[in-house]
Amino acid sequence: MTEPITSRHNPRIKLAAKLRDRRGRHEQQRIIIDGLREIGRALDAGVEFIEAFVCESIVTNDGQALQRRLAESGCEIVLVNQSVLEKIAFGDRSDGIVAIAKPPRADLNGLTIEAEMLVAVLENVEKPGNVGAVLRSADAAGVSAVIVADAGTDLYNPNSIRASAGTIFSMPLVACSGDEALSWLRQHAFQIVTTRVDGAVDYTTVNYSGRSAVVLGSEAEGLSSIWQGEDVPSVQLPMRGIGDSLNVSVTAAVLFYEALRQRPTRS
Repeated sequence: MTEPITSRHNPRIKLAAKLRDRRGRHEQQRIIIDGLREIGRALDAGVEFIEAFVCESIVTNDGQALQRRLAESGCEIVLVNQSVLEKIAFGDRSDGIVAIAKPPRADLNGLTIEAEMLVAVLENVEKPGNVGAVLRSADAAGVSAVIVADAGTDLYNPNSIRASAGTIFSMPLVACSGDEALSWLRQHAFQIVTTRVDGAVDYTTVNYSGRSAVVLGSEAEGLSSIWQGEDVPSVQLPMRGIGDSLNVSVTAAVLFYEALRQRPTRS
């Protein structure tokens, strides 16, 4: 560590700030993480950190402990003043540390296949906050993996990380096309259950105890036509009010916990 960076125009700070945008993350092949909980969970998951910007005047005791963990992992610690940290921190939240990491990589062929597992598929869900909220529920309910098909947002958008409370790093997360996801599910004999406003059956009548996949689409467009066929039944949640659908993250949570209810012995 050297003297703190005090200029917002420092080239290193400019590069870090660009990671707030999708284009910057794509060009640099890096992601930006802030929040002690989120950084800590990424560390626990084995995410490779490159550098961490630390403001010593505002970092908490917990932040100092996390700083030591980052340094021990091989992450470079870069001291900055509060004004510089605010330029790269997410919104008005900062715990005194903002970290840069390599995005985790996973693909369909690397997923472990189990006799009883639940996989979630999100097709073209465009709001990163919704993606993060689905991931948080998936982690809580013991979902084995999340597949993001034809992604409407990049996986490690800061909004996704924040909405997931860092659980985005706790499970395999795969990006692929819808066709690839469907082919993989069929290849491994998954029961595929889609969610539609006009679904054919009530969601509670489906047996999710085996190898199953729950497929959810965007709130604006729903699921594409590839998710149709005799082996792709659709379910619906009862709606007793004037609305015809729920937020996709709420629908996901209801279905995940119904699956968990049916398999109480699953860890």
